[in-house]
Amino acid sequence: MQKKEARKIYRERRMKLSEAERSKSDDLMLIAFQSVELPFLEYLLSYWPIEENNEPNTHLFTEFLKFRNPEIKICYPVSDFKTLTLQAVATGIDTPFEKRKLDIYEPEEGEPVPAAGIDMVFVPLLAFDRDGYRIGYGKGFYDKYLAGCRDDCLKAGFCYFDPIDLIDDRHEFDVPLDLCITPQNVYVF
Repeated sequence: MQKKEARKIYRERRMKLSEAERSKSDDLMLIAFQSVELPFLEYLLSYWPIEENNEPNTHLFTEFLKFRNPEIKICYPVSDFKTLTLQAVATGIDTPFEKRKLDIYEPEEGEPVPAAGIDMVFVPLLAFDRDGYRIGYGKGFYDKYLAGCRDDCLKAGFCYFDPIDLIDDRHEFDVPLDLCITPQNVYVF
């Protein structure tokens, strides 16, 4: 399946999910995520779910990691739409967030953290394939960012749907996930 076609299909499928269906799926993904054996994580790059896009509730997964390791530093991306890049910014409990371009909540303040310092990244996606390649929103922010991360940085996705067989038009710069959590399964790549 081509990225453009999959992006359209899975965006529509996700938008058709009711709030109750998404909430149940989020809970099932949290249960699945809790079963994953993870190494010690010092820095996590999460993201604020865009409600208008019916994204999975990443706050649940972030809070689970914070509960498991109260010392973990939670970072959120700040996007630069001129260069199509993002920067991880460490946040605290009192960090203010502002809704910015494309309905993305970003921290208004915080310490920048280099990509090489991040231990795990929650990567937004619309769909993914059986090899761990994902389909995002098409701007390339995360693939550029992930290219600068350490080899042992875990890349995790959360998806309401099972994988497609194959993304036919992968690019050489596409970075695959290490794992993807769905309501039914944990896929490890």
